[in-house]
Amino acid sequence: MERFRLDGRVALVTGASAGLGARFARVLDEAGASVVLVARRAERLEALAADLRDAVVAPGDLADPVQRAATVAVALERFGRVDVLVNNAGISDGPQRAETEDPADFALAVEVNLVAAFHLARLVAPGMIERGGGSIVNVTSVHGLVASSPNRQAGYVASKTGLVGLTRELACQWATAGVRVNAIAPGYFATDLTDEMIATDSGREWIERNTPMRRVGAEDELDGALLFLASDASTYVTGQTIAVDGGWTAR
Repeated sequence: MERFRLDGRVALVTGASAGLGARFARVLDEAGASVVLVARRAERLEALAADLRDAVVAPGDLADPVQRAATVAVALERFGRVDVLVNNAGISDGPQRAETEDPADFALAVEVNLVAAFHLARLVAPGMIERGGGSIVNVTSVHGLVASSPNRQAGYVASKTGLVGLTRELACQWATAGVRVNAIAPGYFATDLTDEMIATDSGREWIERNTPMRRVGAEDELDGALLFLASDASTYVTGQTIAVDGGWTAR
């Protein structure tokens, strides 16, 4: 079990103000990591940091390249390194039909979900390469593996699919340097993006009907995949996307 520990390591988690990101931060903290919390809502980050052992808040809008760089600068100033990057922040451009969608909405989803993940990986990779190791965990979606129909969110699906491809590419580029790049593809969990859908009887019933396990994912059911990929438990795993989806993509 020691291989799952992260003592002495520094993890940067984006989208950490709520939902899966806040949960990821708590899990990494419990595994021994110092955690850098990144999101737009500074007050929520401060409240979360107060509950963790050793955390620093780095507020920022990941749609802005300058603010992305600033969050990494906070991590380096406080801890001098980033050993684990969790690219969790994401937005949706749905629900709207592609033929009437404003291209700006599509572009914003791609910027936050895909370009920001690349940029942050690019910023932390040199230090990881210099030290001979590190782990990048991209949080994609089952809709990075299959379409979201009947939901309509072209930018979200395109960006999350792109993130799966980026995961493979960066994994191969950095494999000999000891930097592993993998992804988690969650199915339907309660998050800011899905709360409204899950709250309705019709939405929850649709999810349950189309998920082989017939339920929404529980908050703690991503913990194992995250710790496996972030830690030395997966030292021979890179370029992979693990679907944690109750069987959604197995249908």
